Amino acid sequence: MDKKREEDPDVRVRGVFIFLRGMAKIYLMNGIEYTLNLPFIVRRAWPVEPAGLFIQRVVESWELEENKQSGAEPLTTIFTLTSPFAEPSVIGVTDGVKGGFDKQPLQLKPDYAAEPVSLPPDERILWVTTTTVKDLATSLIVTLNMEHNRLTIWRYVYAPPPSSSKASRANGPHPTSHHAKRSSMSGNTSAHLRHTNAASDDLRLSPEKADPKRPGGVSGLAPTLTTTMTMEDLMSGTMVGGAISQSQWNLPIKVALDPSGKPDLGGSLNKLAQGSLVSLDDVPDPAEEVRLRPFFWAEKLHEEIIPDSATADCDRISVALFDQRWAGKVPRSLLGICLRATETLLLYELVWEHPGTLRTYRLPPQAALAVSSIHATRDVVADLLVLRPNGTLTLLTHGTYELPLRLDFPAPPGGDGPVQDRRIVGFSHLLRSAVSLALSDGSAVRISLDLSPRDALVRDLLYMLALTIPREPFFVLHQSFLQRWSAKGYSCMEGVEFQIFEDALWETLGLEAGEQFGGEESLPWQKLATNESIARFREDPTLRNLKLPGSSTCNTPFRRPVARPSVHHAAVLHALHHVAEDRRLSVSTFVDVPRLAPIICRLALVVRPEWADYWKRLCPTAMPIWPPQSMAVLENIYERIPIWPPDMTAILYGRLNNPDWKVPWSNSLSFATRFELEGSYAYGRADPLQRTTALTTLCKTLTDKYWEGKALDTRSRAVAALQFLDVTQFKLRDLQRLPLGVASPVREALRTCQLSPGGDWSVSAYHLIGRNDLAEGFTDRPAVAVNSGYRSVREFLVSGACAMQLGIKPIAVSFQHPTMGRKTALQSVEEVQRAVAGDHSKVTGVELDLDDFTKMRFGQDRRLEDVARMLCSANVHYVRAPDRADANEADQLREQQHTVHRITERILALPLGRAIFTFGTMHTVTKESFAIPKMEFSVRVQPSNILYTPEVMKLAAEHLQWGEFHNGVAAGLRISSQAQTIESSWIKFNRPSELTPEHAGFLYALGLTGHLREMLTWHTFGYLTPKHDMTSIGVLLGLAAANVGSSNKHVTKLIAVHTPALLPTPDVDLNVPLITQSAGLMGIGLLYLGTKHRRMAEVCLNQISRRDLYQPDISNEYREAYTLSAALACGMVLLGKGTSNPADLVIQNRLRLLIHGEPRLVENGQPRRPTFDVNITSPAASVALGLMYLRTERQDVADILAIPTTLEGLNAIQPNFLTIRAMARAIIMWDKITPTKVWLMAQLPQAVVSAMDTRFRGKKVDDAYELGYYNILAGSCFAIGLKYAGSAREEAYWLLLQYWDMFSQVAFTTGVAYDHRIKRSALREGLNLITLSMGMVMTGTGEVNCLRRFRYAYGVQSPHVRYGSFTATNMAVGMLFLGGGRYTLGTSDASIACMVAAFYPRFAQSPSDNKAYLQAYRHLWTLAVEPRCLVARDVDSREIVYLPIKVKVKDGTQAGTAQMIAPTLVPEIDKVLSIRVDTPRYWPFYLDIANFPRHRESLLRSQTLFVKRRTAFLTYMEDPKGSRSLFVRSGSGTGDAATLDFPQATDIKAHPATDLHDFIASSSNDPLFLAFADRLCRDDGEADEERLFHAYCHAALLDCMLQDKSQTLQSLLTAFHFRVMSPKSSYFSLRLQDLRFTADFYSKVYDRKFSGRSENNPRPPLIRETTLSGGLHVLDSKLDAFRDSDLFKAFLARYARGDGIPAFPEGTPEWEASRDLSWYLERNSVPASTLLTLLKDLAQKARQECLGSPPPAGTANAEALELGIKEVAHATGTQMTTAMGSGWTVRSLDEVIAAWSSS
Repeated sequence: MDKKREEDPDVRVRGVFIFLRGMAKIYLMNGIEYTLNLPFIVRRAWPVEPAGLFIQRVVESWELEENKQSGAEPLTTIFTLTSPFAEPSVIGVTDGVKGGFDKQPLQLKPDYAAEPVSLPPDERILWVTTTTVKDLATSLIVTLNMEHNRLTIWRYVYAPPPSSSKASRANGPHPTSHHAKRSSMSGNTSAHLRHTNAASDDLRLSPEKADPKRPGGVSGLAPTLTTTMTMEDLMSGTMVGGAISQSQWNLPIKVALDPSGKPDLGGSLNKLAQGSLVSLDDVPDPAEEVRLRPFFWAEKLHEEIIPDSATADCDRISVALFDQRWAGKVPRSLLGICLRATETLLLYELVWEHPGTLRTYRLPPQAALAVSSIHATRDVVADLLVLRPNGTLTLLTHGTYELPLRLDFPAPPGGDGPVQDRRIVGFSHLLRSAVSLALSDGSAVRISLDLSPRDALVRDLLYMLALTIPREPFFVLHQSFLQRWSAKGYSCMEGVEFQIFEDALWETLGLEAGEQFGGEESLPWQKLATNESIARFREDPTLRNLKLPGSSTCNTPFRRPVARPSVHHAAVLHALHHVAEDRRLSVSTFVDVPRLAPIICRLALVVRPEWADYWKRLCPTAMPIWPPQSMAVLENIYERIPIWPPDMTAILYGRLNNPDWKVPWSNSLSFATRFELEGSYAYGRADPLQRTTALTTLCKTLTDKYWEGKALDTRSRAVAALQFLDVTQFKLRDLQRLPLGVASPVREALRTCQLSPGGDWSVSAYHLIGRNDLAEGFTDRPAVAVNSGYRSVREFLVSGACAMQLGIKPIAVSFQHPTMGRKTALQSVEEVQRAVAGDHSKVTGVELDLDDFTKMRFGQDRRLEDVARMLCSANVHYVRAPDRADANEADQLREQQHTVHRITERILALPLGRAIFTFGTMHTVTKESFAIPKMEFSVRVQPSNILYTPEVMKLAAEHLQWGEFHNGVAAGLRISSQAQTIESSWIKFNRPSELTPEHAGFLYALGLTGHLREMLTWHTFGYLTPKHDMTSIGVLLGLAAANVGSSNKHVTKLIAVHTPALLPTPDVDLNVPLITQSAGLMGIGLLYLGTKHRRMAEVCLNQISRRDLYQPDISNEYREAYTLSAALACGMVLLGKGTSNPADLVIQNRLRLLIHGEPRLVENGQPRRPTFDVNITSPAASVALGLMYLRTERQDVADILAIPTTLEGLNAIQPNFLTIRAMARAIIMWDKITPTKVWLMAQLPQAVVSAMDTRFRGKKVDDAYELGYYNILAGSCFAIGLKYAGSAREEAYWLLLQYWDMFSQVAFTTGVAYDHRIKRSALREGLNLITLSMGMVMTGTGEVNCLRRFRYAYGVQSPHVRYGSFTATNMAVGMLFLGGGRYTLGTSDASIACMVAAFYPRFAQSPSDNKAYLQAYRHLWTLAVEPRCLVARDVDSREIVYLPIKVKVKDGTQAGTAQMIAPTLVPEIDKVLSIRVDTPRYWPFYLDIANFPRHRESLLRSQTLFVKRRTAFLTYMEDPKGSRSLFVRSGSGTGDAATLDFPQATDIKAHPATDLHDFIASSSNDPLFLAFADRLCRDDGEADEERLFHAYCHAALLDCMLQDKSQTLQSLLTAFHFRVMSPKSSYFSLRLQDLRFTADFYSKVYDRKFSGRSENNPRPPLIRETTLSGGLHVLDSKLDAFRDSDLFKAFLARYARGDGIPAFPEGTPEWEASRDLSWYLERNSVPASTLLTLLKDLAQKARQECLGSPPPAGTANAEALELGIKEVAHATGTQMTTAMGSGWTVRSLDEVIAAWSSS
């Protein structure tokens, strides 16, 4: 199970509950299991909203008898459970509950939880609401009091008590960090919990919501360091979760004594593991404060007294809640309670009234045997299934309307009885619309009563009519539909449901069949036209030239009313029209418009004939005729609806064009009020016009001038629109379904946001604008560091698999990425063997698993391979022995053995460097045993080719043990701290049968990376009980490191039993080695890092001068290491917290005494014996003082560590002490450290400087000056390394490089004089420290000059180079490539303390030398690691790329900008202000780290910049100079633009970008682009039309790639389709209007509202206006071809006069002309025939009255009069028609006037 996922405090998890006797098992959907102990037997349980369940217990007979005898109140029987970590609580009873529905907040009385009264114990739950309709929240309980025969209806709500909310939050939403490994330590917090790693109390158990997450931590444990959190954050108290808190662990430790009187540590640990000493009273229960406190509250709604027989038969009482919906003004629900014993159905109506209260009204009862809610006739509202006493079934729907059901049962299998004798006696197992019926013969039948329509258009029409017409007529309509559909066998064939709906509608409205204009359907070929599937064949271009049957609407009769039409007819027309208009706003629903238009036209001819004219234009097949005005009956026309119907596309365009224009739109829920009707709301608030409403609001948002009094610019409006789309969960697929015209303003707004995105938008908003790079960067999940074995998209395109799967050819070799080389079969086999076979010999330990990263970071040379070879200890090492001619064979063999021995020491030191080199490079760990590479000590000497094996060398066992320990640490540190599969069972699984040093180091490494937190308590005891020294060291240090800075009490007690100093009697002998005690003290320092815990600091301070360590003996050989551990621990506890208060002054004076020694006092004439050895305490106390006053700039404290300035003073102190003092002084005066030679020289006493000047001139000086010079310089260089660790600061680098060269010149010499050897030893120690300092400064950079020097030092085989030098060199080499170059070191206080401990300048002489310094501390650098390698990753291909970035960094009070190329190391996150990506090859973005916490968290989480490459460019790896971009290859784009505007069948091969396919393959990671180029940009077209299309696609693809607007490719193809579409298509007029909308938008609106020109920031549109106007020109040319024909003019004249046009046989010229008239009227926005007739009459009247009359009433100028009449007619016709653009065209006006004249 995954235990690392962060916990959402309000998460709801679905689960299965199994109740057994006295216990319950919980199985959650996310894999977690819980076991609960219950003090009662569960009778029944119910899941409830919003989370949890109700439980009713069984009342035992002895309990009843006891209550009867004692007279005590019975205990409650009803409980609730909301968390597996809480006790069951009761249901409180209250009153006055308000709200909690329809987004109204829940309100309870202020004192509702003061004295909670639980639900009466004698109430028995019969039924509980398990699911509720959204926003209605009718949560009910029905109980029965069997003693009083009282049935009670309750409303329950979820409301945690106010007093427990704080406590709940304290134990609930635990502080989490960026990495779950550091969030908590696993363990049990209560004895009754059966699951470890318990989640918070706020984990809600719900059967309704699935949860993908897991609990993350234990309540009360403070979070600690993360891999993405600097240790400075820990020290400054800015960690997530606030101040460091105490743990809930409280395990009292009692140490028993063995028979000899010594403490029995093993026995104590065993008892602890068995839990015998654990006091449960001391373990806090996370649910104690909320025990039995109500979380659910019930309010009594209604009581009902029922007969005794019904109470006795209570088990068969059925309850159902149905018809939950919005009723027009308030929500309401119906509740049915069926008493089977009395065959009575009690009905109640529950209504939400105005104050927010729920009221209950009783309805007339009915007869029934059983009831159940079922989704039958309505998919969004439940009906009530009723079993009548006669065995029949009935549905109560639309309230209490009855729909009888008749079921035909099949004959029983093998039975002979009649079917009619099988009666229904009950039903069960209801699931939504399915139910099992129990029959009288004992059999059962499973049926489905899903009677809701499958046709989406029919469903939306029912939704719309339910909002428009009253209950009664709508129920009649719905009932008629269901009856007719039942007669058809509930057929789902295409068109059946719609035809049934149409017939039901005519019947409901009282419209009978009238005149039929078409002929009889005599031939089967003509009958085929009645099938709606024929429409698909009409649109098929391959069948376009076939003669198909006529339109099905030609033979559809018109309708005439039986009686005078009512307001219902107008309301239905209005509703159907808006549904059809909504269907026009989505390309996917265009098919529904021709289906619905005939119904609208036939209904409009009765109510408002002009609306029929409107739809005849859009759908020429809607009516076979153009109806004459004589068909209209004036008294039937409903005048309250407009003459011309609302055109949604024109309304949307009008809003875009004129923001001040008020949109004539209202909510569909209020349609009924327009006609003074009250809708039935049978489907609640199900709105079929959501698309229309959303687009109307969107257009308003796109053009609003002001918002909250502030003027809005283009970008502000675009951002507001984006936010609206995001809130409404608008997706890209929804945008693709919009018509081109409606989508164009939306796409332009998204383009504006795409070009200048904000930094605080949601992830879904970034996806919507096509900025997947920003979306990926701001997601909560960490960035992928490796490809997990899957090939990238680029490799897929190269491999040829794309050709097999997608049918496209692979990329040409010349365009392949330079790093795309595929692995050979042998390499793949070797990888599988190493990873799966478990052969440890195949694992070398230097595998990085970061090929994609390392190739970009260090891909130009073989640095990584060289370092991996140097640090690998799993292979045989080769060495070339010098060939000495003067030596005999025996001497040569002896010299070879010495050389091999030194190589063996170097091999033992290799894991220290390899641990740094491979840190965190393994992100996935399998469930198999973890492979630790075996160390190979065999050395082959060349040229003699002699192989020396470990047996021959006789290596010391202690040497090998510590080498194996470091090898285990190196193997464990390979596992990333983000690995998700490390848990206690896995750690235990990897435990060997006998504890080994390797496994001890492995445990230590798991602790350093935080994984040891997952180890359970008893597993910890299992490791500590055997008292294996190395294992104890590894576990203690590992647990402390895993809980660094947390003050965890549990870990403290584990350390205490190994550290006598922490026990009440420190002098007790625990039989624990001193080296283990040293590790325990260091563990205390790590555990209480920076906490200033006085008790722990005092203990550690006292241990520096531990009295029994004064004299060396065989039992305290590690006394110097113990003293140093105590000093380091003391400094860590007080890290940077030193002040001038009295308590700190006491510590300061004590450390001063330990540094300089006690004053020489005389007692009785004899010098008093010192209490401590100053030679041991001085360097240790110096370090403690330096850490305590770190960065405090306290000169007085630094003076305590003053360096002697005289020769006598220098001779009085050990030279190596000067190194520590110089370093400690420098870190106290931190700000004064500068990487200059001047500062270095200032650290030297003047006497030393003068003496060394004399020495450099060739004169001899005292050795004390020279030794002091070397040690002070080394210590000062170490301080520079600490301050500039991980910074790659050039000044520090060159300064350290200079002194490394100086020291190495003498350190590698081979002089044999005694004084020379002393100086060489000092130089060697100093060189080791400078080597580490260089590695610290250049950590993660892989700098070549450093690597050359370290490689030289690595190869030195001088007899004077010992193990300590190998250690320093290997660690420095590893630091250069820390984690493969992905990590570096931080400089926070905690990081400095850990680096001081890890790189402490005391280097061992042999692999087992731990006397002065415990070698396990060398790995504490892990706690100073920070992932600061900024990686740029292509969001599409997931490949790491080179990326120029600008990083703004603050340095003190100044800020500067550095230009870098990712992947690169960046400064510490606290110093980074912003990161900007500003390169023409990638989409720009800006990380404002200083002002946006989200940006900072994103960088901390993944250190990855996800970038999106522009399609016209290649990567910097493929095209470093930019000479292969598409701009260079394509040349001028003028010809391409002309091809888009006026396509011509040109030769694609003549284009500069002829190899477009290969370029796309190399520059784009989208296989769709490749497929588009392959299929649609070919040059092998046979017909002219095909070549024309290919040329257009080539130009379109090139245009989209040049401007990086891939989303426009579909739009350009749509524009081409408009250009060539056939006028015979059923959707021609719809697409024509779409093209007009788009053209008018780009020609008249875009430049003013969307281009940004008003803000002087113009940008080109996604589609050029000329491309669209060119398409319109082509269609207008086709229209001009027949508008001058006599037949067309005659038809236009008939239309203009209102005479109508009769029906003609399909395919005749008259039929064609009648169809072309629709095109003409729509294209030219000609007013309706009725309006033209009116305008004609007005024009004639004006001529008669004005012509010849004297002015001013008339005029004699006939020409001027005609012009005036023409202008008035044009303005009037345009105003009375909702047209786009310029309205009624002038040319068409002239043609209409000419038609008037011809009559």
